[in-house]
Amino acid sequence: MEIAVFGTGYVGLVTGVCFAEMGYNVTCFDIDGDKITALSEGNCPIYEPGLEEMLKRNLAEGRLYFTNESTNACRKADYIFIAVGTPENEDGSANLGYLDAAVASIGKSLDRDGVIVIKSTVPVGTNERVRKQLEAIIPSELRVSVVSNPEFLREGSGILDTFHADRIVIGADDHEAGRAVAKLYEPFGRPVIQTDVRSAELIKYASNAFLATKISFINEIANLCEHTGANIEDVAKGMGMDHRIGSQFLNAGIGYGGSCFPKDTKALEKLTEYYDYDFKILRSVIEVNSRQKQQLFHKAKELFGSLQGKRVAVLGIAFKPHTDDIREAPAVELITSLLGEQADISVYDPAASGKVSDLFGSKLYYAENADTAIKGADAVFIMTEWPQITEYDLGRYPLLMRQPIIFDGRNCYGLEEAETAGLTYFSIGRKAVNVHDTLKSLKR
Repeated sequence: MEIAVFGTGYVGLVTGVCFAEMGYNVTCFDIDGDKITALSEGNCPIYEPGLEEMLKRNLAEGRLYFTNESTNACRKADYIFIAVGTPENEDGSANLGYLDAAVASIGKSLDRDGVIVIKSTVPVGTNERVRKQLEAIIPSELRVSVVSNPEFLREGSGILDTFHADRIVIGADDHEAGRAVAKLYEPFGRPVIQTDVRSAELIKYASNAFLATKISFINEIANLCEHTGANIEDVAKGMGMDHRIGSQFLNAGIGYGGSCFPKDTKALEKLTEYYDYDFKILRSVIEVNSRQKQQLFHKAKELFGSLQGKRVAVLGIAFKPHTDDIREAPAVELITSLLGEQADISVYDPAASGKVSDLFGSKLYYAENADTAIKGADAVFIMTEWPQITEYDLGRYPLLMRQPIIFDGRNCYGLEEAETAGLTYFSIGRKAVNVHDTLKSLKR
């Protein structure tokens, strides 16, 4: 069985490599020649645990190929997966420019019947539009079916999520093509749900919007906890033990980020506008998350009054651990706000420092470890729960910092251990620790 994958970003590369791992012959296409050369040499351009090793193994065993020639990718392919990015436009809608380019390229390269599988996250109705685009390009004697197969990969867990997926969604109005794509996934042994095309497209958006809603809801409860004196960890535990609610995505923090939730909630909001439907809950979810990203900054401003000239350290920049993705990361917004206050900022992230440097350049100091980042700092902001941060020795904060004031956006440390370590400790949805003495010292 021959598979082609258009797009070697996060979804496309993980998909292609995992299909090769299952024994299929896979050709991945991308217009970036330098990227194709690097991939052909076994160099993985993204940070994803286990991916580079699997990439090299399948290259060596002759099941995985890379090309920047679309005809080479399509020539023998029985199935062509499109996994290009659909970034948001300025108005929040999905930008389908990369998808349209891929469809045009495929249409010009096809010389046989085939099945086109859309893995990119696209608005409802896009698969039908793609089918019409292809029919206008390909020779009239060719038969091409378009199938929706949305991805549900978490960055940092992409391989695990591929081989242990909760479900594989396949949407097809051509039932024969849908069954053929389902057969492709049989070696994975995961549950398959087959629907019409539009339902499959909406399942992706609805799933991400619901998870984003859980995050924003628990963050609102966390903010209420700070007003009432309740502890969000106890509240979330009590909620999560109800099997109707579940404990996942009930960790309070400084909001969601990354390449999916922000983009997909905004795209779904634009879709509802198109259909003239007022999706009030979704709009609130987006507003709450935007406000939540500023929580720690406002707490610091309230404590210090002014952050001008303060030495602050930001620990963790990626939107989540085990990835180098800083898109929509709360830490990026925090750094921007701190720069606006003319603070002196050092940053540390085990994987994302290069991307942060590309964004902020010489405006920041880039530390190689947490010790170097916090040395001499007036305050530390914890923004990503990397193991290097959650397992950090709390005794080093008062040892290395000018004053051990910690703003923890991920609730990495227990309140008792923070108090025992002598930290002035602010977290999300829990009482502040050792604040009284710090307030007195700052007023001197």
